[in-house]
Amino acid sequence: MSAAANATKAPIMPGGSSLGESVDVRAVAAKVLEGARLTRADADLLYAHAGLHTLGHLAHAVRLRKHPQPVVTYVADRNINYSNICVCACRFCAFFRAPGHPEGYVLTREELGRKIEETLALGGTQILLQGGHHPDLPLSFYEGMIGWIRDTYPAIHIHAFSPPEIVFFAELEKITVAEVIARLRAAGLHSIPGGGAEILVDEVRTQVSPNKCSAGRWLGVMEEAHTQGLRTTATMMFGHEEEPRHRLDHLFAVREVQDRTGGFTAFIPWTFQPAHTNIHRDPEPAPAYLRLLALSRLVLDNVDNVQASWVTMGPQVAQLALYFGANDFGSLMIEENVVAAAGVSFSLSRREIHNCIRAAGFTPVQRTMNYTPVSPQPVVEGEI
Repeated sequence: MSAAANATKAPIMPGGSSLGESVDVRAVAAKVLEGARLTRADADLLYAHAGLHTLGHLAHAVRLRKHPQPVVTYVADRNINYSNICVCACRFCAFFRAPGHPEGYVLTREELGRKIEETLALGGTQILLQGGHHPDLPLSFYEGMIGWIRDTYPAIHIHAFSPPEIVFFAELEKITVAEVIARLRAAGLHSIPGGGAEILVDEVRTQVSPNKCSAGRWLGVMEEAHTQGLRTTATMMFGHEEEPRHRLDHLFAVREVQDRTGGFTAFIPWTFQPAHTNIHRDPEPAPAYLRLLALSRLVLDNVDNVQASWVTMGPQVAQLALYFGANDFGSLMIEENVVAAAGVSFSLSRREIHNCIRAAGFTPVQRTMNYTPVSPQPVVEGEI
């Protein structure tokens, strides 16, 4: 019997299995196992006082309730940064270059085409297209770029432009966010990634990204996108200058929008990578990542999927995350530049992703952005 199958049968915290936990923690744990929604006070209590293994057990129980089959999904896509020129100058970012910098660039259509063709040749179904806040590119540039991709490569899913980019386009053009999204949709935009969320608390954002849109505007972009029929993801980058309470503020803000719209397909938390940035602190260790991941699965009862982050944590921690609430292994990540600029360069082939998932006791399934399995599934040589 696989590890995943064993996990579905293993008793979760019966009787004395929560030895060492307080009566209050055991009471909230019982709520989770009964399927009740956590309050903010419940989440505060678990995050501050529950043991790591208790959080893992609870998150895995919720994950199995939502996804009982022993399957872990992933998407085959490529992160294409169409430009690195940005006026935001976020303190956590090692990727951007200021306007006029000799290392600044804007990709040509030929460069875009080569990257997309390589993605398709590797069995990719999607591109994640993001850049900086470029002060000299009008909205028509982005409409033209998306329209060209849509017409030239109709098989590729265009997952593009984070909420801060969309707010920036609106301010540059002096039009509403709703108009920007409508124009991008008409050009061929299929979905919106959850980048630029960092921590959705303005008290934190004014410290680490003072020139980026507010938390309310980030959430507003996503709600508008959902209203217009676009699905999106939600993210959290944590471990910089926020406090634990801010992380919980973020989770509950996402949950409130999801209650209204149902438009988020997944939640993806990852840890801040400090190298080459203007925030000097040690990276969050694996246990801190797993605690937040597990809490995300418990709080976000209305978001179906939670992704592990092998790109920032490495394959072994990501594999362990599959027992701390994650049901998705993220992306094949044919290309990634932003995290790499901060000194982190984990890389996995499709075969290695499959082997990680199988070694954890699950079956790997390639999916699309909306979590529909790709058909036919890829044949991968050298799998365990």
